[in-house]
Amino acid sequence: MLFQRVSRCATGTAARAVTRQCSSPRTPRTTSIQIRTRQCSSCAPATTTDNPPRPSLAADHRTLGVQQELFTTSIYSPGSPIFLPNGARIFNRLVAFLREHYVRYDFDEVITPTIYKKSLWAKSGHLENYSEDMFTVTSSSPSRADALPDGSTSPEEAEYGLKPMNCPGHCLIFASSKRSYRDLPIRYADFSPLHRNEISGALSGLTRVRRFHQDDGHIFCRPSQIEQEIRSTLDFIRVTYSVLRLGPYRLALSTRPDSYIGSLADWDGAEDALKSALDACGQSWTLNEGDGAFYGPKIDVILKDSDGKEHQTATIQLDFQLPKRFELEYQAPAPELEQRGETTTDPDLLSVSGPVRPVLIHRAVLGSVERLMALLIEHYNGKWPLWLNPRQAIILTVNDSTPVLDWARHTQSVLLGTCSENSSATGLGSVDVDDSARSLPLKVREAKTKGYGVIIVVGPKNVSKQTVTVDATGIPPPYISSPGATPEKTETKKEKALEMTPQELLRFIKDKVDTYQ
Repeated sequence: MLFQRVSRCATGTAARAVTRQCSSPRTPRTTSIQIRTRQCSSCAPATTTDNPPRPSLAADHRTLGVQQELFTTSIYSPGSPIFLPNGARIFNRLVAFLREHYVRYDFDEVITPTIYKKSLWAKSGHLENYSEDMFTVTSSSPSRADALPDGSTSPEEAEYGLKPMNCPGHCLIFASSKRSYRDLPIRYADFSPLHRNEISGALSGLTRVRRFHQDDGHIFCRPSQIEQEIRSTLDFIRVTYSVLRLGPYRLALSTRPDSYIGSLADWDGAEDALKSALDACGQSWTLNEGDGAFYGPKIDVILKDSDGKEHQTATIQLDFQLPKRFELEYQAPAPELEQRGETTTDPDLLSVSGPVRPVLIHRAVLGSVERLMALLIEHYNGKWPLWLNPRQAIILTVNDSTPVLDWARHTQSVLLGTCSENSSATGLGSVDVDDSARSLPLKVREAKTKGYGVIIVVGPKNVSKQTVTVDATGIPPPYISSPGATPEKTETKKEKALEMTPQELLRFIKDKVDTYQ
């Protein structure tokens, strides 16, 4: 996926000869310099059908983030990245991709508070097991502290915590209504920002931060639904990482840590359920003893960055503990069998209904969106697929005559959906215009350096024919499938000088964006 810090991505020989002329013209000297290389994971067999981009040099997302104007940081909020417009476009498109797929995987999005009282974190177990990683929030005005039922105030009631996770809030939502077995599974998704008090020395770019967004999801299901829900989540991860051209990735099962809550029987049952789902998915996995969350075992998706450092991205965690702590329940017939995940056709048993404790599955497909963006920034190294590219298109004018400028602005309005004939938004977020008086070759060179996916040229001939000239070579291959054509031939013949109307260009770009190319 990503690249080691070597002079090139080497899959062949690892040596080269350098000839230097010494002071005597009759004694040329050849020195063999050995270059130690490791095969990058993009060159390894991938789990996806499309090969990822292969930049020639290792990439550092912190450097690329500055070059591409994606994000910045501030000493006034360490560990809290500030996304610039280009970075925000990528962030929002990743989130939009997930929201589109929430329909397919039947998730309902919710919005929850950023801070909760300390008593909630005590109830969930976070205060006891996670307090060092949490931020405490208190009011600077004691007179505004929340009052107890008897009218008095308490220091504990005035103390809040910035949420490091969404699970307690989603438990409150589940508990807010009576539930039946017919309602389950219930799937909540949440993009609220989270805060975790990372050690200052560990903070790094987008990979180790204090404020981040997680595509957090929680599934409340019946015991008999566990394996199917985990298999569905693994499929969600597979589909997402295939579209992003990330991989190969590895799956790791993390088991009970030294500090945990709940009974050994619950833990054994949860670990067995995850093992069964992993075996059923058909992908190899490894065991990571003792690295589970304090409330349950988990399946982690592990990706490598350009330095070879591994990052956990997606995760699936099985939790029997929070439903107990929040006294969650649903009504079902034959409750004792239901709790064990068993079924019956006995009418006498089915005639009796009672409360059953649901199982909670925590899941994140991207994991931290910021961390995944860091991996993507390095992975694509400036060659963004069009749907994610923060600079999707730019219109360059051949001269600054009024007809050319007017046609350039008209083309921009067509692509953005702001023209009078089509006032509906097209979904394209970045179509720029360079109408400066500089030469066209200079403007083209600058546009390519900045990484624009589509470069559109407008000149007097285009005005008379009501067309534009398009260079789509900034869209990384493969995106046009011509039988027998290599990417180089396709680029030369199909992509460099396309002439079309603005409406045809809009359809061309929309087709690429809508199919995640």
